[in-house]
Amino acid sequence: MKAKRRSRLKKVIKSSIKKRNGTSPKISRYWFQRYDLFSKYDQGIEMDEEGWYSVTPEEIAIKQADRCRGKVVIDCFSGVGGNTIQFAQVCSSVVAIDIDPVKVELAMNNAMVYGVANRVDFVIGDFIHLAPSLKGDVVFLSPPWGGPMYRGVESYKMDMLQPIDGYTLFKIALSIAPNIIMFLPRNVDVAQVEELAWLSSPPLTLEIEENFVASRMKAITAYFSCNAV
Repeated sequence: MKAKRRSRLKKVIKSSIKKRNGTSPKISRYWFQRYDLFSKYDQGIEMDEEGWYSVTPEEIAIKQADRCRGKVVIDCFSGVGGNTIQFAQVCSSVVAIDIDPVKVELAMNNAMVYGVANRVDFVIGDFIHLAPSLKGDVVFLSPPWGGPMYRGVESYKMDMLQPIDGYTLFKIALSIAPNIIMFLPRNVDVAQVEELAWLSSPPLTLEIEENFVASRMKAITAYFSCNAV
C-alpha cells in the first residue's frame, strides 16, 4: 500500500510541476503567489492542483496559529499543510487530518521542509467519522469552499461548504471543543456565521477577522470561544 501511495504521489508531483509551468490555466494564475502561500516554496514545497487554490496564505496562517499558542490543535481539513505547519511552530501538539492520502503525504513533505514534521500527528481519514475519538483544545475548520467558483457568488452560504453544510460541521466540532476557528470565503454571509455561535449553550463568543495579503482581502477568520482563544 505504501509503495502504491508513493507511486501515486510521484505522479501527482510530476503533474503539478508540469501544470505550474503554464500548461494549466488553473495553476498559472496562482503561480505568482507561490511565496505568499509558502515562503520556503523553493526549498522543496509540493502541491497538487487543489492545493494551489485552497491552501491558506502563510501570512494568514501565522496569525491564526498565534491565537493557539501552547494549545492542542486539530486541523480537520489539513490539505497540503499550510496551516498545519504554522500551528506546529507554536502549539503544543497538532493533529492534521485529511481524507486524501496524497494530500497527507504532500503535507508531510512540506512540514519536513519547515522542520516541524516531528511535531505533527498526520492522519488519513474523514474528520466527520473520526470526530468522536478526537480530543483537543482548538478545532480548526478550513473545509473546501467548492473551488475557485465561490468568488462568483454574491453571498456565500453555510450550505455551500463541503463535504457537509457549515451548521452540521460546526456542531461536530463543538462535540470536541468549544474553541473553534473557521477559515471562510470573504463573501460569506456574516449573519449565518454569527448564527453558529448560538448553536452552543451558552452562546460562544465570536470575533471575526478580515484577512488581507498585499492589501487585498482574501478571506475571513471566525474565532469562536467560551474563553479567549
